Amino acid sequence: MIPVNRMRRRRKERERHGRVGLGRVLALTLAIVATLLGVAGAVAYQSATDGLPGLDELQPVALGQNSKILDRNGKSLGVIAGVTNRTEIPYARIPKSLRDATVAIEDKRFYEHNGVDYLRLVGAAVNNARGGGRQGGSTITMQLAKNLYDPTAPRGFSQKIKEAYLAAEIEQKYTKNQILAKYLNGVFYGENSVGVQAAALTYFNTPVWGLTLPQAALIAGLPQAPSAYDPFINPKDATARRNTVLQEMASQGYITQAAADEAKATPLELQRGSFYQRKKEGYFFDYVRQELIDQFGEERVQRGGMNVRTTIDPALQRAAEQAIKGNLGQPDDPAAAIVLLDARTGYIRAMATSQTYGDESQFNYATQAKRQPGSTFKTFVLTRAIADGVNPYNTVYASRPINITDPKWGPINVATYSNSYAGPISIHDATLKSDNSVYIQMTLDEGPDRVVNMAKRMGVKSDLPAVPSIGLGAGEVTPLDMATAYAPLANGGLRVKPIAITDLGAGAPASDLATPKRSRVFSDGVAYEVTRILRDNVSSGTGGNANLGIAQAGKTGTTDDYTDAWFVGYTPKYVCAVWVGYPNADGVRRSMTSVHGITVAGGTFPAMIWHDFMSVVTAKGANPDWAMPKNPVLWSPFSSDFTETASQYAVSTASSTKAKTTTKPKTTSTKDTTTVAPPPDTIVTPTPAPAPTPAPAPAPAPAPAPAPEPAPTPPTTPTTP
Repeated sequence: MIPVNRMRRRRKERERHGRVGLGRVLALTLAIVATLLGVAGAVAYQSATDGLPGLDELQPVALGQNSKILDRNGKSLGVIAGVTNRTEIPYARIPKSLRDATVAIEDKRFYEHNGVDYLRLVGAAVNNARGGGRQGGSTITMQLAKNLYDPTAPRGFSQKIKEAYLAAEIEQKYTKNQILAKYLNGVFYGENSVGVQAAALTYFNTPVWGLTLPQAALIAGLPQAPSAYDPFINPKDATARRNTVLQEMASQGYITQAAADEAKATPLELQRGSFYQRKKEGYFFDYVRQELIDQFGEERVQRGGMNVRTTIDPALQRAAEQAIKGNLGQPDDPAAAIVLLDARTGYIRAMATSQTYGDESQFNYATQAKRQPGSTFKTFVLTRAIADGVNPYNTVYASRPINITDPKWGPINVATYSNSYAGPISIHDATLKSDNSVYIQMTLDEGPDRVVNMAKRMGVKSDLPAVPSIGLGAGEVTPLDMATAYAPLANGGLRVKPIAITDLGAGAPASDLATPKRSRVFSDGVAYEVTRILRDNVSSGTGGNANLGIAQAGKTGTTDDYTDAWFVGYTPKYVCAVWVGYPNADGVRRSMTSVHGITVAGGTFPAMIWHDFMSVVTAKGANPDWAMPKNPVLWSPFSSDFTETASQYAVSTASSTKAKTTTKPKTTSTKDTTTVAPPPDTIVTPTPAPAPTPAPAPAPAPAPAPAPEPAPTPPTTPTTP
């Protein structure tokens, strides 16, 4: 018999040999399966990547970023937020705590792998197979590949292989720091924020470099599920996610456990950011934004990425605001607006109003408020006449009540502001008195349509009625209109395009938006002659309160019932329009008959505001005089029914109101009638400062006047200013 011990020993040997044999079988089986999987994977990889272009051949998706709006000195006025808020930040400005937190929670072997973490892929596959919930195996580099080159592709095995392929290409081209920076600047963090700078400003109202450790951890945890972990909506889940990130950082040695525990105990301390809503010079900012939309369209502006350098001068903005406040600073005072242009380039250097920009006040009086210009519009009548060769010094009209029936325009009734008349008076002197009766006659002689044409050519963009009262300011314009249209008088006859932008940055589409445009409207001689009269108007006419004692010219304007008052003036370098008036209340305009105890006309607050503001504008630079013109005006013989009968209206006293009623012959007739109300314009009482004696007028030989422009079809409905 076999001993029991030997039997037991043989049985154990058989069991051991059996187990070894089974292990060998299992090992062989696994090896075969792995080989087959490897072959299948290689085939799948080859199939998925076959024909894929290299990284250099792919065009990255334009993630877009916010457009920055800067003043003329390069200081920020604000940003135009696009579809997503994004501002790219260099790697060195991103705090180490945020970089470490992102690697710890998103890709712990980021610095070890070459774009693909095979251990993580296998672990994710096993976890998903066991029903442990979806677990991604993508590395930071693979996520970057998806975000940059194929963000809308459906998820799947084939797509993972493509991402792995691109990730390997990315790892060969860029350093780890560059890859991490690209990822942090392009990943979505919720709340319309792309990139860490937008996230920091959105959740904590601080730039990314100002984040604390717990703040950095919260942001790092958001990309996995931005909505689920949104701290504004789900603070409890956001806190738990933040603490998970902190624990991972401690476990991987980025921070100590004590630092992690201290950060976990910190409240979220959220502060919803206002950076993307905050603006300086809000009215001008909105004007620039609309300029960009008009040029490129809403969709392109929303894509962003532009660095927009503008023309605005912050120091002059403050001076304009102070000039308004220093004259009209009481709660019930009228509103006011100022526009300052560089007369040579059209650059908008100041655009200020008395209003405070906000959610309830975004209407820009400087560019959107269309108001009657009063007697500032007489300048276009004067310019039209001088361009036709009418000599303003020896052409005489009658200052008298106008009560006529015109064959074309019907009944016309005009009186001066104070019902005082000078009788026969030259155009020059009538301009200094801002005589409505003379200027209605001039408008009829020149033709309302031709006056409108001149105003348009000089720069008025608003629609204007071609009626006799247009010469007295019957149309509606903006301060920007008037500043632009007076610029040719300042610069020698060249119309300028008002420009708010000087540079769009490297990422902007091609455009001539920032290119100054000048076109000749009339000769420098015409500009010189109009300026001679308007500088006299400042030194001894209605514009005395604007007098700076330098080379300057300008015109006051006051509308009927004192609802609007203006002063538009200029120097050889600048042109500035000032408007004062109450905002419309339910379509009703309010008269300014008692403001600080006076009735507001163009020669009062508008001229005073202009004076105070332009004192600052002209204080530092040189203020040269206008040069003599290279192309002097050739005066032409001129007469009309009005000028030929002017001597009949000599008056013995300034208060005489007697006048004849006459009919001025015309070659055409119409049933249209126009009753012209007399917009007042007052001569202010303060004694003006002395102004330089104007240069003598050139006296070249007379030349024939240019042929009149064709008149448009008369209006078909009566028009009342």
